[in-house]
Amino acid sequence: MSYYPHDTAHLSRRLVAFVAIIIVHAIVIWGFISGFANEGARYVQTILETNIIQTEKPKDLPPPPPPVDLKERPPVQMIAPDINITIPVEAPPPPITNVTTQPVPPPPRAIVPGTPVKPTFVPDVQDYYPEVSRRNGEEGRAIVKVCVNVAGKIDSVEIATTTGHPLLDEAALKVAKAFRFKPATSEGKPVASCPVLPVKFELHASAG
Repeated sequence: MSYYPHDTAHLSRRLVAFVAIIIVHAIVIWGFISGFANEGARYVQTILETNIIQTEKPKDLPPPPPPVDLKERPPVQMIAPDINITIPVEAPPPPITNVTTQPVPPPPRAIVPGTPVKPTFVPDVQDYYPEVSRRNGEEGRAIVKVCVNVAGKIDSVEIATTTGHPLLDEAALKVAKAFRFKPATSEGKPVASCPVLPVKFELHASAG
């Protein structure tokens, strides 16, 4: 009689312990299952979203641009812009009347008439008549060209027209050199000139 109650109490304690263990395991299993379920749900959702994204067809994208060759640069075309330049057109100025005061011309210079060369001394031809020509009866008229400078001096003499007798021609040159002259003038100033002089050799009959 004493053994049975003791066994019953022992069994009761073991049963209580077993039930507690079961409850603890049940709680652990329930918590595990709950967490796993949440994780599984999130995992399944992720898989579904991935499948949805993968099943969506990508939109048609434009083809990529051709590769650019960096070695060759494409020519750059410069298009000159149209430049419209509007230049204002000014009205032409009124004509300018040039009022110029013309200088008064000087009064005309008084024209002084020129004067020819004038002899101031005329030698006697008879004083230069050669004696040989006298004895031979030679007569004649010579034209002598005489060049007179601005001082009135004789520069040269020459026979322009001969007498036909050499001695008379030489005598005519001596007569011309013996002349004294006043130079010719032009506008009041002395100038050189070359007049001609007639020299006549003539024999006079002696009174008898």
